[in-house]
Amino acid sequence: MTLALLETNLATTFVTSETGRIVSEDEPGLPPGPRLYLAGCRYGTRVRLRHDVDDETARIIEALVAREGPWVDPATDPACLAEMLARLTPVESVSRSILYRLPHGLTQEAGATILRGDTAEGRAWLARLAESGMPQHLLDAGFLGAGDFWEPWCVALEEETIAAMAFAARIGQQAAEVGVYTFPGFRGRGLAAAVTAAWSGLAELVDRPLFYSTSVTNLSSQRVAARLGLPVFGAAMRVT
Repeated sequence: MTLALLETNLATTFVTSETGRIVSEDEPGLPPGPRLYLAGCRYGTRVRLRHDVDDETARIIEALVAREGPWVDPATDPACLAEMLARLTPVESVSRSILYRLPHGLTQEAGATILRGDTAEGRAWLARLAESGMPQHLLDAGFLGAGDFWEPWCVALEEETIAAMAFAARIGQQAAEVGVYTFPGFRGRGLAAAVTAAWSGLAELVDRPLFYSTSVTNLSSQRVAARLGLPVFGAAMRVT
């Protein structure tokens, strides 16, 4: 069951070719994916190579991964990491993340008004925002317009100020992954957990497995997962 969940997560993370190569990230704008992506759980490990990695290198790396046991701990290196990196030289970066399963219909005390994008109220609010222009604190965080509210979404409002938001970082027919952002000045108050919980209850998501992931260095995001009691099901590594 967990290995199937890992494969569903992989299918939601990337756009792939017919041969299983990474073409791009499966998110708005379709940015290029990593040259290598490794995902593991206690039932097994899966590797994906980008389309521009030559076939011989891809075969060697796939064989290295296949002969090893499951990689489950993002705090430790897979035994074959050094050999994989040598095949991919030059390497710019290696990053690791924790994969969580996000149950549907979580509840969490908000301490703020939660506005959902799938309601008439939410749609009217977003239309007003698009007409009046993005507040400066959203622009400072890189949100350029209403199109950056990737559907489905929900926000936490302090009076009329957006304090935190949850949105579909990735969504496909098989599954969806939440993206969460709390704006400076509102952090440390549990709002990220509140909007994540609200997002998990959106009607559009009810038939899809839901995921939450975070870098091993992002302790605040890990605290959100802990506050919500999210179960860890795997680990991932990106090589660029």
